[in-house]
Amino acid sequence: MKKAILILAAVMTLSACNSEKNPLLKEWKTPYGMPPFEEFALSDYVPAVKAGIAAQEKEIEAIVKNPAAPTFENTVAALDLSGGLLAKVGGVLYNVAETENSPEMEAVIEEVTPLESAHSDNIYMNKALYERVAAVYKADQSGLTREQQMVLKKYYEAFERNGIGLGEKEQEEMRAINSEISVKSNKLGNNILAESNAFKEQFGISVSAYPTAMTETADRALREKMFKAYSSRGHNGNDNDNRQLALDIMDLRIRKARLMGYDNPADYILENKMAHDHGTVDAFLADIMKAAVARAKEEIKDMQKIMDRDIAAGVLPKGTKIQPWDWWYYAEKVRKEKYDLDESLTKPYFEIGNVKKGVFLAAKILYGVNVEPLQDVPVYNPEVEAYKLTYDDGSLIGIFTCDYFPRASKRGGAWMNNIRDQYMDADGNDVRPIIVNVANFTSPDAEGHAFLTVDEVQTAFHEFGHALHGFLSKCHYKTVSGTSVARDFVEVFSQFNENWAFQPELLAQYATHYKTGEVIPAELVEKINKSLQFNQGFMTTELCAASILDMKWHELSSIEGIDVDSFEAKACKEMGLIDEIIPRYRTTYFNHIFSSGYSAGYYGYLWAEVLDKDAFAAFEESPNGVFDLALAKKFKETFLEKGGSDEPMTLYKSFRGREPDTTPFLKGRGLL
Repeated sequence: MKKAILILAAVMTLSACNSEKNPLLKEWKTPYGMPPFEEFALSDYVPAVKAGIAAQEKEIEAIVKNPAAPTFENTVAALDLSGGLLAKVGGVLYNVAETENSPEMEAVIEEVTPLESAHSDNIYMNKALYERVAAVYKADQSGLTREQQMVLKKYYEAFERNGIGLGEKEQEEMRAINSEISVKSNKLGNNILAESNAFKEQFGISVSAYPTAMTETADRALREKMFKAYSSRGHNGNDNDNRQLALDIMDLRIRKARLMGYDNPADYILENKMAHDHGTVDAFLADIMKAAVARAKEEIKDMQKIMDRDIAAGVLPKGTKIQPWDWWYYAEKVRKEKYDLDESLTKPYFEIGNVKKGVFLAAKILYGVNVEPLQDVPVYNPEVEAYKLTYDDGSLIGIFTCDYFPRASKRGGAWMNNIRDQYMDADGNDVRPIIVNVANFTSPDAEGHAFLTVDEVQTAFHEFGHALHGFLSKCHYKTVSGTSVARDFVEVFSQFNENWAFQPELLAQYATHYKTGEVIPAELVEKINKSLQFNQGFMTTELCAASILDMKWHELSSIEGIDVDSFEAKACKEMGLIDEIIPRYRTTYFNHIFSSGYSAGYYGYLWAEVLDKDAFAAFEESPNGVFDLALAKKFKETFLEKGGSDEPMTLYKSFRGREPDTTPFLKGRGLL
């Protein structure tokens, strides 16, 4: 690390003169290094990004011009440390852009996106830099730690996969493709946000509240109207129509894959993932789809029986059959009858404050994480809350902020982001992360109480699972720290954390009635846990259908003659999707695969669930009960502390002692 200091030392002062005026470039003298959000103006972002790019260019130049022979320290470690200023700016910019969007912010992103795309290409098409990395990669690696070997491997493969071996003409084409993809993906995401806001204006609910609204809306005509508006976002022939954008992005990805010697984007993308190739993913999803649809058909029978009663009572005309807009409504009726579970009875125990208490308590019990609120730290919106995470010895784990409720400026869904990564700096200091959880939970009522559904409780645990993966990291290098793992491995730890949400021992400590303080009754806990397999035919089918749709798009070798509607309809028919269910995301609002990094990767949620359920089965099998602290310590040390510092399956076998078993996954989804 000390040699890296010598390479970078001269660079660290280059932006000093600019930093005097631009608050994004200054040293932030705030508690825990939190960004002073109130000081940032929109006009600061573009100059700050440009300054960050210029600083990293100088850092790269210093590495390349180093007269010493290439070593891990003077080349790879130095490369890993480079770009600190750009990462600092980006950690603020992209978090704010996703939560505080505006036309002005969109203009900022539109300007910086091609700049950053070009900058990335400049790094990974830098032949002199590649030659230094390659020299280290091809030399004897026996003196390197396993983490260093993984960092080296990732950098070497990044050069190989980003066009270093292409000719000059092909590299120029690659640069143009990458720039266009980034611009068009950003536009598609903005269109989805605009369409989601239009949906809210029309119906008075956010898209995240759509399932709950469909559950509670007795007016069938209104349900149909809501369903059609929800499922046609980005598909209305207006300025936000995403059909052509989706085709454009796919055409660019196909061209990129061809340049790199692959028949289609799926094989290019999957080569360095756990699944490795599209045939493996297709077979994996086909097996799940078959079982899920079979279960969904049984669920339809149960719902149709209740609908038939409404027909007999004259509420509905004769011959009415379950349609997609009926599913949520009648599924809830089945749940009340089959499991005697009414979410209006569970919600008072899942007020947002209680749920946060439960999320934090699980982390305390399992991993020794203490969480305390912070009052005097800057946040980007008054709704954001900040917390400090520590161990019992007082050592800092990191700073956590949560932003849980919908706003017109916030994109839909729920996610985890880093404002600052965990890594060891040039002086050997362990830099602790700043992590954000964002969601769009049910908004607070007039009295300020927000009552979460069972699904939203699981989401809160899910996103904090991602956060724990980032917080508990004990890596030296940014490239492998925290959630920097293969895309089809990263969801293991978020989904694993969901398993604790409704454990009776934990519920007894956090789920209390918001008015009376009464602990959630044992019979209600039993009903919740029994109901977790309820409606899994539907849930698995729509998730699997979206995953298959993603793969169908990315297995294309040409978009010639492709019409989005016809392609989607054909894909749904071929996968065996029944008329009563649509994919969780249709093409025109499939933000995950067109704008958020899950291209040919949406299957990863199901893939990771096989691992997470099998890992949790170890806790269920423990003679010490699910809160087996020795086993939790092993899980923490094997996975959460190591990030991507070893191969995923190597880590998994180290924990479980064998290959993953699919049985717990199938049982958990009620598909056996």
